[in-house]
Amino acid sequence: MNYRHAFHAGNFADVFKHAIVARILLYLMRKETPLRYIDTHGGTGLYDLGDERAVRTGEWRGGIARILTASRPPEIEALLADWLAVVGAGDKEGRPAVYPGSPAVAQRMLRTQDRLTVCDLHDEDVRTLARKLGRDRRLKVIGIDGYTALKAYVPPVERRGLVLIDPPFEAADEFRRMGDAVAAAWQKWPTGTYALWYPVKDADVVDDFYEGLAEAGVTRLLRAELDVGRRDETSTKLSGCGLAIINPPHTLPAEIETLAPWFAQVMAQGRARWTCRWAVAETA
Repeated sequence: MNYRHAFHAGNFADVFKHAIVARILLYLMRKETPLRYIDTHGGTGLYDLGDERAVRTGEWRGGIARILTASRPPEIEALLADWLAVVGAGDKEGRPAVYPGSPAVAQRMLRTQDRLTVCDLHDEDVRTLARKLGRDRRLKVIGIDGYTALKAYVPPVERRGLVLIDPPFEAADEFRRMGDAVAAAWQKWPTGTYALWYPVKDADVVDDFYEGLAEAGVTRLLRAELDVGRRDETSTKLSGCGLAIINPPHTLPAEIETLAPWFAQVMAQGRARWTCRWAVAETA
């Protein structure tokens, strides 16, 4: 594995992913009963945006920096407030002291009765993640393949919670591997909430991915995507990303429909666009 998220931390895709993950967690915490957060590809948890890798790409400037320096309408502020409280204030450029990855977002938002299982295959990242998140009786950091983790840890004993699957997409067959693993996990735990992050580079590949989940029997499948409109064909930088969300909170589609157009406006690098629609309807 050569992927290092430090190059991309805080970019538009992180903003889109983490804001939605935070909304899901907030909804699940409306009930007092414990929940489990499972992160299959945890990375290193916290990212220094002054690090040489983040400085080299500067991707955070088109993501979290724009969010922190933008004027946020009241309805946007209400939806982002809890997540932005975890991110913290930015400097004059809109750069927070550190940018929290998904494990750190979940750790800081969840309650004493909740539990977190965070996995990563890269040994160095596992050690770094455990050190950065610190001692926390709610937390287990495990060095394991994310798809193997789905087999091992689903369903959780709490029978409530969120599974985030956010692979690096280095493998050519990553969509197939993710789809197969999640379909199998869903068979074991069909009432869980799953959020599957993916890059949008080939629309046909993404369509096939959703069709595969539908053919596996997955229901209540929401498709949410954001494309910031980067159209420089010589660039390797990502322009679009998405989340496939199984069993989303009933409030989430309307929240995304509020957030996504604002994200598209604020983080646009060209003709930005977004979508939020049922890939498999609630009534399926």
